[in-house]
Amino acid sequence: MQTGNSRGINDKQSLEGGTAAGLVNSHVDSSPSVDSGVQLTDNAKIVLQKRYLRKDTDGQVAETPDGMFRRVAKAIATPETMYGSDPSIWEEKFFEIMASLEFVPNSPTLMNAGIEQPDGQGTGTLSACFVMGLEDSMQDIMTTAKEMAMVQKFGGGTGFALSPIRSKGSSIKTTHGNACGPVAVLKHLSSVSKLVTQGGKRDGANMAVMDVHHPDVTEFIDCKKQEGDIHNFNISVGASHEFMEAVKADSDYPLRARKDPTDLESPFVEVGRISARDIFNKIIEGAWRNGEPGLIFLDWVNHKNPTPHIGRMTATNPCGEQPLLPYESCNLGSVDLDKFLIEREGELQVDYLRLRDVIRSSTRFLDNVIDANSYSVDKIEKMTRDTRKIGLGVMGFADMLARLRIPYDSEEGLEMGRKIMRFIMEESDAMSEELAEERGVFPAYQGSIYDSPDQPKMRNACRLTVAPTGTISMIAGCSSGIEPLFALCYHKHNILGGESLIYVDKGFENAAKEDGFYSEDLMNYLADGGSLQEREDVPEWARKVFVTSADISPEMHVRMQAAFQESVDAAISKTINFPNSATQDDVRSAYMLAWELGCKGITVYRAGSREEEVLTIGTDAKNQSGDDILESTIQDSPAVLTERERPAVISGVTERVRTAQGNMFVTVNFDEDGQPFEVFGTLGKSGGTESAQLEAISRMVSLSLRSGVDPKNIVDQLRGITAEPVWDSGRLVRSAPDAVALVLSRHIESIDRLDSEDFSDGESDSTTQLGLFGSASDVETADDPSTRSETSSFVSGLTCSECSVGILVHQEGCLRCPDCGYNKCE
Repeated sequence: MQTGNSRGINDKQSLEGGTAAGLVNSHVDSSPSVDSGVQLTDNAKIVLQKRYLRKDTDGQVAETPDGMFRRVAKAIATPETMYGSDPSIWEEKFFEIMASLEFVPNSPTLMNAGIEQPDGQGTGTLSACFVMGLEDSMQDIMTTAKEMAMVQKFGGGTGFALSPIRSKGSSIKTTHGNACGPVAVLKHLSSVSKLVTQGGKRDGANMAVMDVHHPDVTEFIDCKKQEGDIHNFNISVGASHEFMEAVKADSDYPLRARKDPTDLESPFVEVGRISARDIFNKIIEGAWRNGEPGLIFLDWVNHKNPTPHIGRMTATNPCGEQPLLPYESCNLGSVDLDKFLIEREGELQVDYLRLRDVIRSSTRFLDNVIDANSYSVDKIEKMTRDTRKIGLGVMGFADMLARLRIPYDSEEGLEMGRKIMRFIMEESDAMSEELAEERGVFPAYQGSIYDSPDQPKMRNACRLTVAPTGTISMIAGCSSGIEPLFALCYHKHNILGGESLIYVDKGFENAAKEDGFYSEDLMNYLADGGSLQEREDVPEWARKVFVTSADISPEMHVRMQAAFQESVDAAISKTINFPNSATQDDVRSAYMLAWELGCKGITVYRAGSREEEVLTIGTDAKNQSGDDILESTIQDSPAVLTERERPAVISGVTERVRTAQGNMFVTVNFDEDGQPFEVFGTLGKSGGTESAQLEAISRMVSLSLRSGVDPKNIVDQLRGITAEPVWDSGRLVRSAPDAVALVLSRHIESIDRLDSEDFSDGESDSTTQLGLFGSASDVETADDPSTRSETSSFVSGLTCSECSVGILVHQEGCLRCPDCGYNKCE
């Protein structure tokens, strides 16, 4: 890998040229030969082994990575016979671009292509996400729920537009009753999704969108105010230019509903007016509080809707990067931009000729996916084949910038993103034109925006999308999508072996070694949550180039998204990260900027804003039971202990602590010497498993205290146990046992004031990180989320459902696991 002073002037100059042809003609052919074995990182091999490689009937891996890519290439090349081409030629080409990791299709294609299902119904789906139709009748709502269940049965995510559903309380002609409203329908769909996935590996991924002009928009904005409610749905408000202009003018805007709610053919009319700014502020407050709702700018989405004769796009897939008509699907793949840097005359440059070749082959690959696919719902098959939308995207952008020594958060970085995406657009469009000549235009072409003498004939109604690449970027060994680097160094679990290792970004490590500022001390400092920006011993150029998501301003996040959006005909999945200290005005400014710059949507995340937010370093004492705690506590004792008798009268203090199960009251009673003698914990709700477990822990702790066990040892055993973390008055409470330790630690007078500043001393050799970044001391010295290292500030408190060890991070408008690569939306 080339690093150091390898950025080339020629690359900057060529980008200033503008056209794809000019960029390509300035470079010579440098197509690489594919090695006999795929060059994978160790982590990529683990991910493939766990999730992708075909298994035999005993669950043992039955193919190599080469074999997987060969299987996929053969399956996707098969449709070539439909158009008179030799599939063997394209099988080799598809294998080449995948085995070189220059292009990787989405996860369902890697997992299912070429594998027959046991029921004899062909292969599994090759698409990740779908938008379902939803109309305002009981029969249609139930039909949609059934269709959603069938899609999610095979692992697909679904999006819905709730706007067709009449508002709550509206008349129902057939029953003379009142409608339940779209939020109730949303809860029903959420319940069905939850039911379908109970036997699977993870919850379904869903998106619900409501037009801001719907009379129930206020209820919709508030529908996820309680954490965990409708948890398997992302929600977004569909905003119009009319609404956004009213926000700017601080004026009212109209709410609209059918003139006759009992007549599904009745036109929509104005039914009231409300303050646009009041609704906008409500959206902002929710986004600031927990990241939802997002905003989808429906007029920007439909500004270049390729098939307006079919209808308006009013919903997206779960991550928002693919606006779709009802029953269309996502057919996605991404090129790794970092793979297209080559050295010429001592300088790194973009190899545009090779990039063009891969873009064209990838476009053909994705068009073939539509023909090779299996569809669980007939309407999805028809719509997908009618419009033939594909979504070629990118990953490795941050890696590419770092190797070129271009700061992500700079005008030069924006221009690089803008120009390279324009090149990809031109080449993918050109290939779609060639495919139209070879195979015919998409069936819904007549009436489309291309149905004009001055417009090109296209095979695919849409060509480009920047989708989440959490897992496939891990396979390719590159950064995710167009996101900046998430971290330079972090603790990473081996999901098969269980050990925790420090992972160092490859580009950063190479540059640090070449420039002479690499040291184990620096790597450990960064892995423990330190910021490179605070290290004056690191060269200034490195601090500018190797910025992480937390180092970049929200405005620059938005501007980078907008730069790519200029050339993407669908949309972009990206998270706009905010520090915990961000205000609602900061979020408001980002939302307005995204609309003004032409972004099709925006997703934000403020560090520490979700109730389940967790700091990322602690002990490895996760999910211990009361018996585990008792056993480890007693075994640490040096001798057989004798329990003291309890006095008839004893004094103590009681504290209220907020937990995920509700308010918890912890009482610590003291002996005559002022030492803790016993502990009682109660939850606001009596009964239930949680209360029983808390009572058991309290009894064991009290027994240990009365038997002379050092309170510090008890605190060490309880502290850091994690179940459902929440913030309580600026302190992180990971679980009920952790809450007991928090209260107990503050009242120990004999052991060096075991308050929040001293817990780093309690970390033993066996303790590793609970999450991803920071150290134990980082966690405990933080008075609130804003004081911790911002390197870890965009980490959720959700444990990965795939590997059960990683903590999901907010990236690419979704949740992904840096340990195993799982992406909720991929």
